[in-house]
Amino acid sequence: TNPKAIGFDIFFAEKDKQSPEEIISAYNLIPVDVARLQNIKGPDEIFREQLEKSKSVIAVLGSNISSHGTYDRSPKAKFLVKGGDPNEFTYSFPHSIGSLEKLENSVKGLGSISFLDQTDGIIRSLPLIVRLKNQLYPTMALEMIRVGSNQKNLYVEMNEAGIDRISSRPHKIYSDPNGIIWIRYKESLKNQYISASSVFEGKFDPSRFKDKYVLIGASAQGLFDLVKTPLGNTIPGVEVHGNIIENILDQSYLIRNPNTYIFELLFSIVVAGVVFFLSQHTKPKYSLLIFFGSLAVVIIIGFSAFLFKSQLVDISYPIFMLTITFLTGLYFRFIEENQVAIANLQKEAKLLKERELAGDVQKSLFPDISKFKNFLYAKNVPARDVSGDFFDVVNVGENEYFFILADVSGKGITAGIYMAKAASIFRTISNLSYPLEKVVFTVNNELVEAKFKGMFMTAVFGKFNIETGEAIFVNAGHESIMVFDKEKNFEFMKSEIPPIGIIKYSSESMVKSKATNLKEKTFLVYTDGVTEGYLRNGQELGVEGVERIVRNLEIINPQNI
Repeated sequence: TNPKAIGFDIFFAEKDKQSPEEIISAYNLIPVDVARLQNIKGPDEIFREQLEKSKSVIAVLGSNISSHGTYDRSPKAKFLVKGGDPNEFTYSFPHSIGSLEKLENSVKGLGSISFLDQTDGIIRSLPLIVRLKNQLYPTMALEMIRVGSNQKNLYVEMNEAGIDRISSRPHKIYSDPNGIIWIRYKESLKNQYISASSVFEGKFDPSRFKDKYVLIGASAQGLFDLVKTPLGNTIPGVEVHGNIIENILDQSYLIRNPNTYIFELLFSIVVAGVVFFLSQHTKPKYSLLIFFGSLAVVIIIGFSAFLFKSQLVDISYPIFMLTITFLTGLYFRFIEENQVAIANLQKEAKLLKERELAGDVQKSLFPDISKFKNFLYAKNVPARDVSGDFFDVVNVGENEYFFILADVSGKGITAGIYMAKAASIFRTISNLSYPLEKVVFTVNNELVEAKFKGMFMTAVFGKFNIETGEAIFVNAGHESIMVFDKEKNFEFMKSEIPPIGIIKYSSESMVKSKATNLKEKTFLVYTDGVTEGYLRNGQELGVEGVERIVRNLEIINPQNI
């Protein structure tokens, strides 16, 4: 049907396990069967031949981690540069991820599908060119346009600020100095999608593909290729590339001029200054009208630039400065009204009482650790009045002990009540000499049933015998348990189940435990208050720091640690 180009937003990183060569290598076949299979083309070979016949583009992805089985790929597009070196301005990745070498060697283009991390997870922009292993690659959309236009080269024009324009004849795209294009999204149209089942069953009009750019990708939620857009929608990642193709073809992409930052700053200062002055010299009702009128002007300017000039103007700066200056003006004008200060004092007093009560509750939960000093030591040092951590040790038989160390989410009286309930349940169930898994099962389900909204705790549960050294642990979303012997050989037991109090367990089998023998060994359990503590150099202590402290100890005993 002669599409302009076909783009695969999919990786073909593994060989087909049903191909003849894979079957031959996997099974001990007789020579006759081997000969027959060798005469059959495998799915990978058939697919490769089709790729070679078509204008196809396969995805590559920038990565900070080297992937197993990759090879030194090279881009299909050739870059012609004028005015500088784009490598100094493009985003780069030390490694790349892609498809099988023989498939990539058969396509006309390799297009990057690398996104830049956004703080809110919304994809507003995308790099038109990126550097993977010190080689420039175009984004999927740009590579498809190059292949669809039967072009071998991409042109990059530089200026003193960086990248100015990227071209694939006859299309010219202005970008920011780092080669970023801001995407103008349109509403998703169902008629632009053709399901895989329709293709397999022939329930579509092949002429729809004629002279079109065709993207093949995944839209199912279970494949996790979904992104958020500024329109508030969640769309398949493949649709992002479709929007960029349409933006380039229609010249409808958005522009973020570097000089716009200066305009935004100056405009914000001028408008904020005017609003502040007027708020001090007019009646309150008029100052409100001036404030909201100024907001309306800012919003109109921003949207007008967007609608009529395709220019991106960040109106959040002026709005923020307007709001701050207006509120500041009101504060100085009505400073004698100290209701805000009184309310803050009342709130602080209430919080102080809560912290004191929570601190008393917490202290009452801790056992008398002195009776265990020969083999066990525990300590809680709250950063303020109260911490979200607690521990308990229960003697359940001759030389046998249950223990818990937990970190409760939240602070204040609610956290104290939650902590008290958890400790009470643990001590009660432990005294019944139940298996550790049942103790964890019961504590979790009781806390879920208690309906502390949004609260949970990470915890390490354990049972150990000081005579035999036999021990069993359950780590529920907590820091890793550190175990080491006399030679200071360390091992770490990581969490295998979610924190306590989030989901109700249907059976005790959901509790994952790990048994070990602690004979001639020491175990150490701690909260993130230890690992996230700051050293004098400003760095966090971390698990490595805890291990380093233990290694530097000459005498290993619980209290020394």
